[in-house]
Order: sequence, then structure tokens, then C-alpha cells
Amino acid sequence: MNYQSTRNHRQSVSSTQAVLQGLAPDGGLYILKDLPGLHFDWQSVLSLDTFGMAEKILSALLPDFARMPELVRRAYTGKFSTDELTPLAAVGQDYVLELFRGPTSAFKDVALSMLPQLITAAREQEGITDEIVILTATSGDTGKAALEGFHDVEGTKIIVFYPDDGVSAVQKAQMVTQEGKNVCVCAVRGNFDDAQTGVKNAFSACENQGLLAGKGVRLSSANSINIGRLAPQVVYYFKAYADLVRRGVIAVGDKVDYVVPTGNFGDILAGYFAKAMGLPVGTLVCASNANNVLTDFLHTGRYDRRRPFYKTVSPSMDILVSSNLERLLYLLSGCNDEEVAGYMEQLKTEGFYQVSDQLLDRLKGEFWAGFCDDAGTKQTIGQVWQNHGYLCDTHTAVAWNVAQQYRAAVSPSHPLVVLSTASPYKFPVAVLTALGQTPPEDEFDAMERLRELTGVEIPKNLAGLRSKQAIHTDVIDRDDILPYVLDKVSRKNW
Repeated sequence: MNYQSTRNHRQSVSSTQAVLQGLAPDGGLYILKDLPGLHFDWQSVLSLDTFGMAEKILSALLPDFARMPELVRRAYTGKFSTDELTPLAAVGQDYVLELFRGPTSAFKDVALSMLPQLITAAREQEGITDEIVILTATSGDTGKAALEGFHDVEGTKIIVFYPDDGVSAVQKAQMVTQEGKNVCVCAVRGNFDDAQTGVKNAFSACENQGLLAGKGVRLSSANSINIGRLAPQVVYYFKAYADLVRRGVIAVGDKVDYVVPTGNFGDILAGYFAKAMGLPVGTLVCASNANNVLTDFLHTGRYDRRRPFYKTVSPSMDILVSSNLERLLYLLSGCNDEEVAGYMEQLKTEGFYQVSDQLLDRLKGEFWAGFCDDAGTKQTIGQVWQNHGYLCDTHTAVAWNVAQQYRAAVSPSHPLVVLSTASPYKFPVAVLTALGQTPPEDEFDAMERLRELTGVEIPKNLAGLRSKQAIHTDVIDRDDILPYVLDKVSRKNW
């Protein structure tokens, strides 16, 4: 039993069970209890191809899974535009790690191509005959990537909740046109935090009240609260480092700084996991948009969600409650589950918490943080295109902008790798505006205009969206998520 809850170390399970459950019964997140002292031969993976690298890293993080090489091949073969999965591009004096070369043009593809394989394998290994129902809240990209990964996967169903009017038109079209006999998509009147809280509450209610007992159904998650979703993201930090070694930019053992646009803290936490496994990560730079709760927290140690919520041109980061921060607090507190449980209870009941001075010092030793508002985001897109001929989306622009803030403030001696999380064609109106154009109102017309202007090809998965019909049209209030879930799981056919 190598995984335990961040809120109670007595809640201990195997890695297969952790992936199947998604969330611990006490509301905590599962974490590898030996991660701080994990003995991993990180140097040996640098010479492997991406598939081999994924096999070794995932086997270390999820040790109970058999046939990991087979699972990796099934997850990735033929789904990405390159077998590298996440190519590294030199842009100016820095580097951009392109995480959007998968089937839905977002970084979530790396993990959500793998998670269905992990869940079906865990279900088989644990001898479970119950149907696994995936509940997921999305701020834009997770939803489509999860739907793409799980559609028509035997023994599973998936329900995705997204904030009504809180995603781009392209993101919405990707989700509501999703085909598959086991998929369901529903809009929630509210923001992402409302959807995410509703999903967490549904998990807790079903677990604590036995609402699904005897129904042949188990719930799991495709959000990064599920360790099976988070673990595959560790791989691309190693991949970027190996690419820099192969190009002669660094020698093995040199440090690299990573700049990560993040709202839910999963993507940057994967970098901290890589560091815990031995990878020479220097500083992890947390890049926020105008919803800069994480920036404030990493500067002050005070997490306070009682603040205005802004809808921005980088909607996948429009989040005020960052779930994965809980895992970091657990690790940096010396695996103090009581301390973490106290912080989470205070956040739930009072809307804020303040970490200890000792914990704040540890945070500042690992992370640097900055933020970029919409005006800065658009300006950055234009500057990067004009100066380097590189077209980036709104989330990547936030990270690029914060990377330059970091460079000006710290004068780092290490290479900077900026994580690029989505194709610019997922946000064509905002990108066109940033390039000084007056975009058409229709986002699909804007896509074509952007292609004509830049010569950058539209990803195939996005180009065909316009002709597809919406299949999923449900819209509910945030308080109706639990009854909606109970109604859906009671139906044999969707």
C-alpha cells in the first residue's frame, strides 16, 4: 500500500486502487508516501526514446501496474503528430515545450491518452466488475481530452461538466460534438470552481452516504486530482531536459528552470515530482493570469479565494481553488497530514489559510511566481510573433511574459523552458486581436483568418469542428450536479 491520503496517512491504498478511486474517501488526494526518498536512476532514462522514458517513470510512480510498456504503447501510438509527443522548440534565447501535438491540441492529451489505459488495467488487476464512471470538471481543455481518451472504452462511462460561458467557442464545440455511447457533457451555470466543487461534493456524498451501493458503479476522476492523470505529466519534464542534453545546451547534471502556466497547479506540480525523482530542476516558475491567487500565495503564504473572479482570454487558468496545491503542501510540510487537513478545512469553511513561516520559506526555495493580465497577454502574443515568428496561444503567452519577468528580476544562469499548453487555434479571436487584426465574430472564421495571416496550419482535429452538430445540450445549476450524476448512472444507455 504505497499511496496515502494527504489528509490522513492511515488511508492507504495501492497505486492501482488510487487510480481507480481518484479521490480519497476523506476528500484528500492520494500521494506516493515514498516520493521524497524515491530512489530513481534519472540519468538512465535520458538516453531513451519518449515511450521508453514514459515506461520507466510511470513504473516508478505507479509500481503496482503490470505491463506498463504495453499500456504506454496503447496510449500513444499513432495519436500524436510526432513520436516525440512533446517537441522542444528554440524561441529566441529560451525554449518552448510544445505540449499540444496530441489529438485535441492541448497539453492534457499527454495524460489523458494514458489514464484510460491505467484505469482499465487497474480494473482488471483488482478484479473489479463494476462499471467505472469518470466525473470530471473542466476549465476548457481537460474535458475534450478526457472525452477523447475514454469514449467507447469498455467498462467505463464519462461525465464532463464545464462552466457555461466560461470556455472558448472552440473548446465548447470540441466537447458538445463528442461522439461515443458512453459519454455525457453538461454545462454548469457558474465558473470552473463551481463545477469542480460540485464534482468533489458528488464524490464525497456518494462515498459517505453509500449512494451507489449495490448499483454496480464506481466513481473515478480524470482531473489531476487523480494520480493517474498527474503522473504521465512528469515525463515531459524529463523529455525536455534530455532534448537540451542532446543538443549540447546543457551537460547532464546542469539545472534547468521551467516556466509553467497553471491554474489548478497540476502541471507545475508534475515538475516538482520530477525534481523529487532526481531531475536537476532549478526554479519552477508559476505563471498566473489575472486570477493570481497562486502568485499571491507563493509570495505571502496566504491562500485566499475570497477575491474577484475574472473571465480572461486564457480561460483554462480561470481558477481560484487550486486542488493540486494540497499535494505540494503535504510534501513540503514533511508529510504532515494533520497540518494539511487543517489548511483544507479552513479553506472550506473560511475561504483562506496561512501556512507557517517554515513552510513559506520552503515554498520560496522551490518556486518563483508572477502573473500577466489580458493586456499583457495580447501584447506578448504580438511581440513573440513579431520578434521570433512563433505563434503562441493565450496561456503560453502568460508563461512567456512571466518568464521575461523572471529573467529581469533574477537574471537566471540556467536555460528557461516555457511550457506551451494549447494550440493558438483554440483561441483564434484573442490571438488575432493580439496580432492587430479585427477578428470576425465567428471563431471558425477567425481560425481561417489566422491561418491566412500567419501560414501556421490549423490542426486537423480543429479544422473539421465547424461541420459537426452539437450532441450534448444539457445545462444545470451548480447545486444540481449530484442529482444529475445519480440520474445518469441509473440509466443503462446514454
